[in-house]
Parts: sequence; structure tokens; C-alpha cells
Amino acid sequence: MSEIWGLLLFLAALAGGGWLLGAGMARLYAGDGLPAGRRLLGRSARPQGWTDYAMAVLAFNAAGFLALYALLRLQGLLPLNPDGVAGMAPDLAFNTALSFVTNTNWQAYSGEAQLSYLAQMLGLTVQNFVSAGTGMAVGVAVIRGFTAPKGESLGNFWTDLSRSVLWVLLPLSAGLALILILQGVPQTLLGAVRATTLEGAEQIIARGPAASQIAIKQLGTNGGGFFGVNSAHPFENPTILSDLVQCYAILVIPVAFCFLFGRMAGDGRQGRAIFAAMSVLFLAGLALILWQESAGNPLMALSSGNMEGKEVRFGPILSGLWAAATTAASNGSVNAMHDSFLPLSGLVMLVNMQVGEVIFGGVGSGLYGMLLYVVLAVFLAGLMVGRTPEYLGRRIEAREVVLAVLAFLSMPVGILAGGALSASIPAMAASVQEAGPHGLSEILYAYSSATGNNGSAFAGWNAATPWQTTALGLLMLFGRFAMIVPMLAIAGSLVRKTPAPATAGTFPTHGPLFVTLLVLTVAVFGALTFFPVLALGPLAEQAALAAGQSF
Repeated sequence: MSEIWGLLLFLAALAGGGWLLGAGMARLYAGDGLPAGRRLLGRSARPQGWTDYAMAVLAFNAAGFLALYALLRLQGLLPLNPDGVAGMAPDLAFNTALSFVTNTNWQAYSGEAQLSYLAQMLGLTVQNFVSAGTGMAVGVAVIRGFTAPKGESLGNFWTDLSRSVLWVLLPLSAGLALILILQGVPQTLLGAVRATTLEGAEQIIARGPAASQIAIKQLGTNGGGFFGVNSAHPFENPTILSDLVQCYAILVIPVAFCFLFGRMAGDGRQGRAIFAAMSVLFLAGLALILWQESAGNPLMALSSGNMEGKEVRFGPILSGLWAAATTAASNGSVNAMHDSFLPLSGLVMLVNMQVGEVIFGGVGSGLYGMLLYVVLAVFLAGLMVGRTPEYLGRRIEAREVVLAVLAFLSMPVGILAGGALSASIPAMAASVQEAGPHGLSEILYAYSSATGNNGSAFAGWNAATPWQTTALGLLMLFGRFAMIVPMLAIAGSLVRKTPAPATAGTFPTHGPLFVTLLVLTVAVFGALTFFPVLALGPLAEQAALAAGQSF
């Protein structure tokens, strides 16, 4: 019972912190006297239509990819490399650079063994900031398209990016890094420590500037760990307090975007409705994971729950909370091995990613992903009542619906086509650890994680092959920008329309009925799209487990 009350307190603190942060962000993006605007950026801060905004996003991220790829390939020749780490192989550098530029942070490498301190700090940490800043900037631009007065502009990408990084991500990350250092997370430029064990063997203990990267990896919903086992490593996540603080950091900015939307719309109820829909979906998945992991494996009579692949200091409850948060929020960091969770827990994690990472989602990206479902929900509501669908006074017409469907299809195309390719080519299928339903779940998880820009994995699956690093890298790129560009196009289309005042016949989009419709739209369009393949994976594995069999 105390654990339940603790979870409720955590969720209440999350809602309160998100509300406060959303209020501050509303002032920030309105430009209330902050220098990261026209005077700082000069002529580059001119208003941009959706095409100019999208081109700026694409150009900035392309430059970031090239710079990071070069750094990873050349790290063996560069300074701040006390352990003498060599440059990355071309395919792995390609995968890693795309991973961090797209805010995926998929790791087909072990950070303490294959990255220099310079690559960690100048390469990965910088991309953790600017890839998160890109998501936040696009999120704000899309909100303007839905809520701003009639016009052409969605704002300016460079201004929005600067404000996001300088005034949200940097201050919060500095504060979180200090908390983590106080909890025992290392922050040093010294090399690994060599120690002698009680048995007389030599042990190499990796360390480095970890706290600064961990702070932004969580706040920016990046997820890439300084160490190979991520936040299950005692140097990344040493205490229960550090665990709860990091889990809070994963969710707080995505939650704040819900309240930011309400403030920018001039109607807080609109933001609260989206927050309510996200919360219902999140709590349903969390409850299923906690029930499964606390009950434990039915084939093993253990009172401690399912402890396989989990840290004793966290147990099933904190591991389950993290698993729900990291897959819902497009974060991808782990404090337990997801491959060892029970089948229905794995099902929840898969669905969290496959619906498009919109259950809170990534910073900025979760909100604009949920607005895609809002467009579809409003369109369906209009069909049901025989009226032209509207949202916030703007008509949702054929152009917006077509663009929303194109954005939605990016997930099933990437996951199902990529997964089918992986299963059919022997060189790619060899990455599967075991045959049967769980092997299919491993493939599904990898391709859902890459296309959804999550970055976590069923770690028994071998990602470090040239086939997989190349294929997954391309899917990360596709999943990120096949969502961003159509959503900016929808925003650009809507901002050119004159908002109409609400009438007695206007379908309300802020009450329980709309929240229910939005939840059902996510469930029907998102989750049910993948039901046939999920039935062959985690659901088949659960059926076997219930029958007393194990794969």
C-alpha cells in the first residue's frame, strides 16, 4: 500500500511540476523580454512559413549528423581520450550519429568501451541538447499553427531552438546534474580506475563525465547512457532517490507541453483534455506492468515478483514505473533489462512505442504526435454528427486529414516493413536470440524503438551487425522526419485559416467526451494496427506461459 501511495504522490508532483513549467514556457515562447529573439539572432530571426521552418530543421539536423559522424570516426586521433579508444567503424558511426541527431539514442555500442570523453561531451551531449531543442521548437511551431491568429508564420526555428536550449534544457540539466553528483554519479575527466579484487584479480572500473550527460539524456527524452547498461549501472543511477528524480525528469517536459498548449490556445481546458487522455493511456499501461511484474513468473514460485534482469535496489515497482515512463516518453533509457520482463509487460512497452510515442512522448514530439490523433478524432467526430470537423475554430479539411494519415503511416510502414525484412534476410535474422514468439517480440521491439525514436531494446537481440546498424539508422531518420514534416505542413495549413467563433453546434474538445474519443482514436488507429503481429509475439508468449510452457 505504501508503494501505491508513493506512486500517487509521484504522479501528483509530476502534474504540478508540468503545470508550473508549462506556465514558464508559455512566457518564454511568447518572447517576454528574453534575449534569444530578434535582437540576438538578427535577420535570421525573421518569421518563417512552414516550408522555411521545415527546411531550417532539416538543414540543421543534416549538419549535426555530418559533424557527429566525423567526430566518432576520428575520436582515436583527438584529445580527451585517456583510455585510448579507437575510432568507430563506419556503419556503427552512421547508426550512432543518426541515433543521437534524431533524439533516438539507440546504442549498438558500449559507451565506456567505445567512446572517448570528447565524443561523449562534444558529440553525444551536444546532440542531446539540440535534438531535444529541435523537438521542442517543432512542438511550439505546430502549436502556433493550431492556435495563433490567421497568418503565414509558425515562428522562427532558430529563435525557438535557442530559447529551448538556453532557457529550459540548460538550467534544468545543470540542476539535475548537481543532484546526481550528490547522489554519487561520477563527473570527472580522469581515466578508468584499476583495482584489485579480494580474490587478487585486476578490475578496470570505468568512469568519466557521466552526470552531465545523464541529466540531459533524461530531461531531453534522449535516453543514451554513458555506460553500456544505461541507468541500471550504479554509476548512472546509484540510489532510489536518483532513480525517482531521473524518472521524473523523463516525463516533466512532455507533461509541461500539454499545459503549454492550453495556455497558447487561450483555453487551459484544451491542454488539460490532452493531458487527461495521455494520463489515462499511461496509467492503464503502468497498472498492467506493475501487476505482471509484482505477481512474478507463474512458472516460478517466488514471492518477490519477477526479479530477473532487475536491480535489487529498485525491484519490480520502480523498474515497472521506469519501463512505462521510458517507452511512453520516447526516452529509451532503462534501469532494468526489458528483455526479462513478462510478456504482457513487453506488450505494453511495444504499444507505447507503436502508437507513435504520443503517451506524453518526447519533448515537443509527444505533443505534436498527439495533435495528429486530435485531427483524426475531430474528423471522426465530424463524420458522426454530420458537420464539418473543426478544432479550436479552424476547419479540418481533406488536406489536413491526408497529411495526418501520411504521418500516422510512418510507424506501421517502418515497423512492419523493417521487421519483415529483418526476419526474411538470414544475415539480419541472425540477430534474434531465440526462436518462437519471443524472438518475434525482439524484432518488433527493435524496429518499433528505431522508428518511434525511442532507443530502448530487448537486449538479447544483437544490434551490432552492419545489417542492423544500417537498417535501424535509416529507420530512425525516417521515423523522425516522416512525422515532423507532415505535422509542420498541417500547422502551416491551419494557420492560414480564419478561426470561427464557437456556436451551439460546435463539438466541444475539452470535456470527458472528447477525452474518451481521443483515447479510443489512439487505441483503434494506433494499437489495433499492430494487433495481428502482436498476437504472434507477446500475446502468444503469454498464452504459452499461462499454459505452463516456456519458450
